[in-house]
Amino acid sequence: MTPTPLDYFSSLVRQDDAIPLFESALTLGQDCYPDVDIFACQIEVDQMALKLKQRLSADASHIQKLRVLNHFFFQEQAFAGNINNYYDPDNSYLHRVISSRRGIPISLAVLYMELGQQIGLNMKGVSFPGHFLMKLSVQSGDIVLDPMNGSSLSREELEERLEPYLERRDYGDELPLAAYLRAAHPREILTRMLRNLKAIYTESHHWQHVLEVQQRLVILLPDEITERRDRGLAHAHLAEAQAALDDLEAYLTLRPDAEDADSVRQKLPELRHACRRPN
Repeated sequence: MTPTPLDYFSSLVRQDDAIPLFESALTLGQDCYPDVDIFACQIEVDQMALKLKQRLSADASHIQKLRVLNHFFFQEQAFAGNINNYYDPDNSYLHRVISSRRGIPISLAVLYMELGQQIGLNMKGVSFPGHFLMKLSVQSGDIVLDPMNGSSLSREELEERLEPYLERRDYGDELPLAAYLRAAHPREILTRMLRNLKAIYTESHHWQHVLEVQQRLVILLPDEITERRDRGLAHAHLAEAQAALDDLEAYLTLRPDAEDADSVRQKLPELRHACRRPN
């Protein structure tokens, strides 16, 4: 039997220590674009990386590689943030980002980091509040980059960006910056990409797309029962009563005292009634 896109995604994200971030992120586009050629996209990026390698000497330093990559990515290839249509779902689908040269911080970062890895730069994603970042560790310390334009960010700039997201200010003179600059695991990065899409599609009431996103989140985060709850709610919006009932009952079994447990329980009688109706 031919594997489904969800089977493919599940196989990619199964093992924590072996998740291929770029390939896994590429597959997110298969829901809205079932005919997307994942292999062709990978070849196109490999060809970009080959051009970069041809410009680098064998003894090029990390800083030299970074400068070449920055110029290639932002100047020659003209990748940039889609500031005019920031909440377009296509900004999260890598094949569309590659085609349009426009994206949001996290999708641009995944592509940039893939190119960096291919030329020997161990780039890491940083799940910074509000704006995804990247970092490269060199002998002198960490270089933190903005994926929208490749600019390096000083400690002062990072603290300024962080300040609005801090819930309390009882840390003395120092903001807890280091805690927000740790390297993000591929599973975290994929989760953030999917939750971006979830927010966009929920806001626009595109429940079929919400469900598609939730299917992936349930696979990616099998221990996060709230994602199964949200999948159940998406099923309910699509009048898929049995699937909704299965997910919501599972949620209540594990979280009977959750803050939203009563509101979820109120949905069950109608769903049970719908399941008994003749088709």
